Amino acid sequence: MHVVIYLPLVIPVVAAVTARGLADRLPPAAASWLLAASALALALASSSVLGLLAMSALIRIPVVDAAGHLSRSVVAHGDGVSIPVAIVAGALLAAAATAVGKVTWRRVRAIARAHRHASGLPGAGEVVVTEDTAADAYTVPGWPCRIVITQGMLRALSAAERGVLLAHERTHARNAHYLFSMAARLAAAANPLLHPVAAEVGYAVERWADERAAAETGDRALTARAIARAALASSAAPPERAAGAETAALGLIARGQGRPGPVPRRVAALLAPPPGLSPLLIAAAIVLVAVSGVCAVEAARDLHQLIELAQGQSA
Repeated sequence: MHVVIYLPLVIPVVAAVTARGLADRLPPAAASWLLAASALALALASSSVLGLLAMSALIRIPVVDAAGHLSRSVVAHGDGVSIPVAIVAGALLAAAATAVGKVTWRRVRAIARAHRHASGLPGAGEVVVTEDTAADAYTVPGWPCRIVITQGMLRALSAAERGVLLAHERTHARNAHYLFSMAARLAAAANPLLHPVAAEVGYAVERWADERAAAETGDRALTARAIARAALASSAAPPERAAGAETAALGLIARGQGRPGPVPRRVAALLAPPPGLSPLLIAAAIVLVAVSGVCAVEAARDLHQLIELAQGQSA
């Protein structure tokens, strides 16, 4: 196999280094879609390459040759990888599959529990106000999502700031932001190099909600002040509400007062002009992901041709 097969294993490093710049320089909605989709695509490409590396050595085992009716001479003279490399690739692929399976199982259970929690909340409206004196506000995934705001949070904010908070949480609910975070975390489970990208997806969806709130209120300074004040108020509250503790720990609950997403960074972004769409940045990111995918497909094609040739020669 050609050296290009290793590119899908290197490109996630580039993505990890550039993710923050993309999250800061692109409109948050575009950044959320781009980063989440890129993480999934890069994880798929790198996992595919690990499988191809393992298979390239596997077909050189005499028992496998015989079972697949392969010509040993053709296989032996084909481009291949060393056995140690194949063993490492196979081990990494097994670890990735195990991690993805665990994360998927945990998140499916968390979504089911969040749905039951949302269904059990009082009233039939989108917004639920609880009597809890601790300041908190969050969006619970469900069908539909529900927004929970405590009396403590309402008392901590002015009327205008409450409007900001509500607009922020409605953006989380109506755009299913928890799905973006889930997709990025699944990609990071498959390829740990993508953890920085997953973190920036979490930040980007918070910024998406911030920018939408700023657009609805027409006051970026008010939105920044509301985000900062809500974060200060919630800092005195327990880190996770009892009703949704596991869901919050898994990152399925989108919180408008600063979890996840560094609040000072978000406030600074709101006090600056909103970022504009940069076709060049988006195109560069798409090209990078496309290169990874093309390399994986090309490696698969080469291995397929080698197997077909070896089967033809053994016939």
